[in-house]
Amino acid sequence: MATEKKNDIERSVEERLQNLYQLQSYLSEIDRIKTLRGELPNEVKDLEDEIIRYQTRLEKYQEEIKALKQFIAKKNGEIAEHKAMIAQYEEQINNVRNNREFSFLEKEKEFQGLEIELAEKNIKEANEKLEVKDQEVVRAQEGLTDNQHILEDKKKELEAIVSETRVEEENIRAKVKDLEQKIDDYTLAAFKRIRKNARNGLAIVTVQRDACGGCFNRIPPQRQLEIKMHRKVIVCEYCGRIMVDGALVGIAPEPVKETAPKTTRRKSAKAAATTEEPAPEA
Repeated sequence: MATEKKNDIERSVEERLQNLYQLQSYLSEIDRIKTLRGELPNEVKDLEDEIIRYQTRLEKYQEEIKALKQFIAKKNGEIAEHKAMIAQYEEQINNVRNNREFSFLEKEKEFQGLEIELAEKNIKEANEKLEVKDQEVVRAQEGLTDNQHILEDKKKELEAIVSETRVEEENIRAKVKDLEQKIDDYTLAAFKRIRKNARNGLAIVTVQRDACGGCFNRIPPQRQLEIKMHRKVIVCEYCGRIMVDGALVGIAPEPVKETAPKTTRRKSAKAAATTEEPAPEA
C-alpha cells in the first residue's frame, strides 16, 4: 500500500513537470510570435502616448490663448473707462473756480493717462504672448498631424503581421488555457512568478551537460541524481528556475564527445644509451 502511494506521488511530480515543460513550450512559441512583431507594438504605444501629449499641450495652449484674449478685452475696457474719466475731468476743468480745483483735476487726468499707458503696455505684451502661443499651436498641430499619420501606418503594418499569426496564437493560447487547468494553483503561480523574473522567459529548463539550461551553472552530481528521480520539484540554486530531466520530457541527452588521451612515448635512459651507442668496429 505504501509502495502504491509512493508511486502515485512520483507520478504526480512527473506529471507536473511534464505539464510545466509543455506549458513552457507553448508560452515560448507565443514569445516567438511576439518577437516576429518586433518593436511595432511598443512603437504604436509610444506614438499613442505622444499624440495624447500633443493633444494635452494644444488644450493647454488654447486655454492660455483664451485667458490672454480675456485679459486684453479687460484692459481695453479699462482704457475706455480711463478715457471716459479724462473726458469728465476736462469738462469739470472748464467750470473750475480756483487754482486748487484745477490742479487737482489735472493730476487726476495725468493719473488716468498713466493708467491708459500701463494698460496699453499690458495689451502689447499680451499680444506678443499671443503671437508666440499661436506659433506654438501651429507647431503642436503639425506634430500631432505627423504622429497621427505615422501611427496610422504603423497600425496597418502591425495589423498585417498580427493577422498572419492571429490564428496560430489563438490556438496556442487555447492549449495554454486547457493545460493550466491540469496544474495546481500553487505550482502554476510559482511557475508564472519564475517566468516573469526570468530574462528569457524560461521558467523550467533541462539539465544540459551537467549544468542548468537557464543560467549554465554546474549542477552537483547528487543534485542531478535527485532531478532524475522525479520525486520532487527542484529549482536551480543560482537562477531559481525549475529543473527537469530531459529524458522525462522526451529530450535525448547530448552525446559526449570522447577524446583520446594524449600519450607521450618516453625512452628509458638505458634504451636511449643503447640507441646512441656506436656500432662495434669489424
